[in-house]
Formats: sequence, structure tokens, C-alpha cells
Amino acid sequence: MMHSMADVFAADGPLARAIGGYRPRPEQLEMAQAVDEALNERKVLVVEAGTGTGKTLAYLVPALLSGAKVIVSTGTKTLQDQLFRKDLPLVRRALELPVRVALLKGRANYLCLHRFEDALADGRFDTREQAAQLQELARWRRLTRSGDLAEAPVPLLDEQLQARVTSTADNCLGGECPSFGECFLMEARRRAQEADLLVVNHHLLMADWALKEDGFGEVLPAADAMILDEAHQLPEVAAQFFGTSVSSRQLQELVRDARREYERDAGDVPALATALERLERALIELRLALGSSGRRGAWAQAADEPAVRSAVVALQRWLDESAALLAAQAERGPGLAACAKRAAALQDSLRQLLDRDDEQAVRWFETFAQSFVLRLTPLDVAAPLRRQLGRRRAGWVFTSATLAVDGDFGHFAERLGLDQPKTLCLQSSFDYANNALLYVPALPPPTAPNYFLGFLRAAEAVLQASGGRAFMLFTSHRALREAAEYMRERLAYPLLVQGEAAQAELLERFRAEGNAVLLATGSFWEGVDVQGEALSCVIIDRLPFGSPGDPVLQAKIMALTAAQRNAFMEYQLPLAVIGLRQGVGRLIRGSDDRGVLMIGDTRILTRFYGRVFRNSLPAMPLTRDLGAVQAFFARSGAAERPLTTEG
Repeated sequence: MMHSMADVFAADGPLARAIGGYRPRPEQLEMAQAVDEALNERKVLVVEAGTGTGKTLAYLVPALLSGAKVIVSTGTKTLQDQLFRKDLPLVRRALELPVRVALLKGRANYLCLHRFEDALADGRFDTREQAAQLQELARWRRLTRSGDLAEAPVPLLDEQLQARVTSTADNCLGGECPSFGECFLMEARRRAQEADLLVVNHHLLMADWALKEDGFGEVLPAADAMILDEAHQLPEVAAQFFGTSVSSRQLQELVRDARREYERDAGDVPALATALERLERALIELRLALGSSGRRGAWAQAADEPAVRSAVVALQRWLDESAALLAAQAERGPGLAACAKRAAALQDSLRQLLDRDDEQAVRWFETFAQSFVLRLTPLDVAAPLRRQLGRRRAGWVFTSATLAVDGDFGHFAERLGLDQPKTLCLQSSFDYANNALLYVPALPPPTAPNYFLGFLRAAEAVLQASGGRAFMLFTSHRALREAAEYMRERLAYPLLVQGEAAQAELLERFRAEGNAVLLATGSFWEGVDVQGEALSCVIIDRLPFGSPGDPVLQAKIMALTAAQRNAFMEYQLPLAVIGLRQGVGRLIRGSDDRGVLMIGDTRILTRFYGRVFRNSLPAMPLTRDLGAVQAFFARSGAAERPLTTEG
């Protein structure tokens, strides 16, 4: 066993022998040595590792060699699966380490045998597709050892069906469940307790910390070291879990489950069926009263609307009535008892959301096509996160490709409550100076009426030079829709639009086409990896400042202003810089990649804060000349195909 990081990462070391095409990277070794020190000395380390650093191996190697109990958390379940199924096995084989590793996700990712059997026995489904998917799951259930739905042969499980075959903390029967001895979740948690290295995701980690904060127990085992990858996501995820929310989906699931338990064990109490029916009707009325989908606003504004006020009164009345009737029948069976407990918890959460007046939190709502969520979000999560860091003396590593703003980690450290952590900023090992070009066309400012049409025309010219092969990333769904309508009439290249297919399918088609143009917002700005010539251009419409109508952003600005702090420089600008860096990071994903980054927002050059954005991006040549873009692609052999279709 080799314990020297220099030996492990050497050109003739164990990694080189195990990985084809391996080459030593000084940045990777520097990060590995810093992580090794932080884990061994139980310190806090914040590492920005630019694209191409190889940060995954740089923290996995010292983690596995540390001999400590380590928890690694990453941003998404997709990255979690990749880490566990690809990266970890590779490093374990290379180092020949008999380390026990485990993967743990939230309970909604595991088949619940009791609820699955109930769904099979019920036999009632909303669509034929749900019935077919359940039969597929029935065949898979006889084969699976993990119960992890990510491994199921139904890649896009219907959301309504998934809710019926998985459990939540509210509806789980625990030790009273007839399938408790075979429970996939309990088995996964047992393996997690025994593992030397456990892989989780940020949502599960924050759920665990929120439980500990409230004194209600824990999900994850204690650890000697914590490594948090994609750490830039942590403040937003933490805000979800240290706040309170009530969704129409939660209440609808309560109604559905309580109705089933009523039919099974309490059919002689028709008042319960009536209360559940009226609760369901109140949910529909409140959703209609909240207006169109995609609406986000402060709850105080909506609460003054007469239709909303009336629907809320009805919702509270029938939730209270249902909760009381369920509690009265709880002795008749564990299912009714579980529903009674859920109803009481939802009552409490709804009261908090509707009645609580807290300067440290913001009450707001969000609507979707057929559902809504009411939220109470803390404006600052530094205090509870700081308490979690102080619970146990451990080594802490926070890492991402985008944590610093103009080389400074202060914004990130303050949001997470980190007190003077050791920091390390490693630039990307990719050659942006020769392989990338930043193009900022001469356009009106984004506030000008003719800006967006000018932006689309400038993008057309770039797409002609690039031969398609581009991501167009937008800061709003409205801009995405307008661009899709414009480009659909003009592009000779395959056009892919977010929302018209699942993200995985869009990416697969993008890679397969080779010259496609993909239009997207939010989720495509980060965590998306397309190497090679298929992605040779990234076009961004505006600097990604938060929407001024966002209720959480409004409340945060007001709080900072009241404290006599500069909300723009201390909060809005750093968030926008991190967001832009994530989008730009889609362009160069391999050492041989070449590409053009077009930013249509001239404020990056004309406003005083533009320098902060530019200094935070990889160093690459800047041009305002379309001819330079055309020459760049001509050198890389881009096929110049006509941009517009004839006729």
C-alpha cells in the first residue's frame, strides 16, 4: 500500500497502471496533498478545482488511504451513481484496498415492498402506462438485491406511480410494516453504518442535518471526515431542508392513502370519506386561485386575494377535520395510525407557513401545472450549518469547479458559516488561451427593446460559423420559448429544446446528431458533460442575475440593506458570477476540446462589475469581431453549412 500522494499520482504509480492514458497533473497532486492534510489533521479545507483538474480522484485517493470513516456527498443522484459505480471501483482496484464502500439515497429512491404490494392488489391506475410500468417493476422486484429504482428497467417511472411504490418519512410504517424484515431501505442503511466510505447526495445529507438540528434523530452515521463535492449547491439545498414546506402533492397523497385505509379498516365512518373528499376539493380550489403555472411570489401578496383567502380557509378546515377523524380511528390499524400522524404533521407545517411572522425567513409560494408548494425559507443557513460542523471534530473538504468570485472565497465561506477555512484555488489544466475564444457582439444593453432580436441574429451568425454543435443557455423560460420559435424557422441543424423531451434523452440525441443546437435553461447550466466536437459553442443570452421578482431574493436584499450592507456586491453579484461560471464550464470538457463562448450581455464589458465576471472566467482571448469567430472555426475545420432553410 502506498501512502505518499506523490507516489500514487506519479507517472509510474498505481493510478497510471490502472487507468489507460493516465497523465500526471500537478493541480491534481496539489489538491490530493491538501485533502490528505485536512483529513489527517481534522481541518476545514475549501478547494476550487477547475475543469480538468481531476478532483474526484484527488479526494477519493486520500479518503480511501486515510483509514477514517468518510462520507462523500455530491450534488445529484446521477453524479452519486457515477462516483459509486465508476470512480470508486477504479481507485479501489488501483490501490488494492479492501475498503468497505456503500451507496445511500433518500427513501423515495427505493422500492417499498409494502406499498408496492398494496398497489398491485389495488389494481387501479390513472393510465395504462402506469399499469404496464408496475408489471415491469413486478418482474424486476424478483431480481433486484438493492431495490434502487435507478437500476429498474423503467427509466422514466411515472411520478404518480413512483409515489405509490415508495415510502416517505410520513407514511412509512417502520417496525410495524409486514415487509420490514425485507426492507430495501433498511438494508441500505445497515450497509451505510458498516461502510468505511459512504456515498450520499446533498439532499440526503441536508435532510440528516435538519433532523439533527431539530433533535429528531439521524439518517447518516457519524464520520471522521466529510467531503462535499459540487459544494456551490449547498446553501440552496440547505435552505430547503432548514425551512418548512407544504405541497399539494403531499396533501393529495395523504388523501389517497387515507381513503385506501378508510376502505380497508374504517368503512363505517362515512364522515371521514366526506372530509377527505372536501379536502381534495379545497386543494383544487387553492391551485386554481393561485393562477397560472410557473408563478413564484411572496405569500403575503397572494393571501390578500379573495379567492386565495377563501380556498385557504377551506383547506385548513378540512385538513383539521380529516386529522381529527383519522386520529379517532388510529387504533384500527397501522395504516390509519400512520395517516393520522401525517395529517397532524401537515397541520403543524401549514400553521407555520400561514401564521408565522419571522424576519429571518420568507414565506412564499410556487405553482406548477397541476400543483403548488407553500414554503418558509430561512434567509441565512450559516448558523445551523456552523452547528453541524461543530458537532464532531472531523476533517471537512468542500470542493467544486466554481466557489470563488474573482479569486475570493469570502462569499462561499460566509454563506456556509465557515470560520477562516484553509483555501486552495486550482486553475483548469485545459488550454483556454489557445483552444477557446470569448465573443461579445456589439449589441444594445439587455434592457433595450430591440436587444433580444439583435442577440438572436448575432447567434445565427455564430451558429453558421460553428456548423451547429452548440448549447444556447438562457436565463428565463420566456427567452427560451422566443428563441425556439425564432430558430425553428431558420436553423438547418437539428434543434433540441428543453421541455420537449427528458434531459437524458436530449443529451443522447445531441451527442448522436453531431451538429445539433440545444436550447435550455437552469438544469443545463451545470452538471452536463459533452466532450468532443459535438459541443463546440456555448451561447449565453444574459449575465445570470437572479430575477428581481423572486421572493427569496427580494427578502435577502431587504435584510442586507437593513443591516447597512451592499446587497448587490455582497450577494447578487457573487451569485451571478458563480452561475455564469457554471454555464461557461460546459464548453471545454476535455484537453482536446476547442470552442467559442458567446455572451450577448455587453454589461460584461461596459459596467463596473464586468471586470469581476471577466476575472472569474478562464483566461481566453476576447473579441467583438464576428470575423475572428469565423476564422477560429475555420481553423478547427467546422463545416460551414447554410444556416437557413430554403423557402
